[in-house]
Amino acid sequence: MKDWNLAPPFLRGAALIFVIAVTQTFSQELPKNLPTKEELAKNNKLFIELASKALKWDVPTDPIKIVGPLYFVGTTGLSSWLFATSDGLILLNTGTPNSGPMIVESIRKLGFRPEDIKIIINGHGHSDHAGAFAYMKNISGAQIAIMQPDVAMIEDGGKSDFYYGHDWQIMGQPPVKVDRILRDGDTVRLGEVVLTGYSTPGHTKGATTWVTTLVDGGKAYKVVFPDGGGFNPGYHVAREPSYPGINRDYRDTLHFLENLEPDIWGGHHTEYFDLEGKRKRAATEGVKAWIDPEGYRIFIASKCRAFEDQVDLEMGVKPDTKTQ
Repeated sequence: MKDWNLAPPFLRGAALIFVIAVTQTFSQELPKNLPTKEELAKNNKLFIELASKALKWDVPTDPIKIVGPLYFVGTTGLSSWLFATSDGLILLNTGTPNSGPMIVESIRKLGFRPEDIKIIINGHGHSDHAGAFAYMKNISGAQIAIMQPDVAMIEDGGKSDFYYGHDWQIMGQPPVKVDRILRDGDTVRLGEVVLTGYSTPGHTKGATTWVTTLVDGGKAYKVVFPDGGGFNPGYHVAREPSYPGINRDYRDTLHFLENLEPDIWGGHHTEYFDLEGKRKRAATEGVKAWIDPEGYRIFIASKCRAFEDQVDLEMGVKPDTKTQ
């Protein structure tokens, strides 16, 4: 298992998400002999159980203001974002199906009412990010707006997902009706907040990257929520592709993400953008703690490297035979 410990600080694909955390922090809570990527690819239940426990997906944490009208209201391991506008609230992502009450409590701690959520959007339709959509819509009656290729999996609870559809009872979530179908470049507007959704497929066919400009203290900040560039155990992106066109989708998505250059960014998993480290600095630095263009560049570069490594692995290219 020594190869697990060679993983770089930023994740080399979702297959290693929990392994890094396990080997560095939570090893005492989990089995000593961690499974290989191949074993995880054959056992989605094991993958979810280990990732959820290691990265504390269902452990609550305190909400915090990020910049302007943007707040973090997610769990310890999973990001959920709240935009507080003069006309109501926008919610970007939930966590797992268990996360609804935790998100509601966080929203109330901030002094807002979850009943005032008007629009719910997401990065992609997997259950660790859309699992509590039905719960939140039941509370608020909010409009759910989803990029067209992910609409079916939101409405059928995950049965139509290209990879996890056969394991929808393990990887899925309560189904919920989608009210608005989005397409590349569509905007979501509420009050003074305008979010532009870009189709960035790969991780799911409807993965969506959200871009907005938010004002705080008289300064404008470009804020980005990237999605689509990661892959899970069992995904095939080159040989015997998981879906036709997946290789091109990943390449186009990663190229798009490379060119965004945000001031502030938020990953859908909290370890992506060092939520806790930035939270501590924000106590004294305020908005400045969240400004991280270099962290974004490194994160996307790690996704690009992980993708190329996965292609090489599938095609049987050994590291020492690659062109230098």
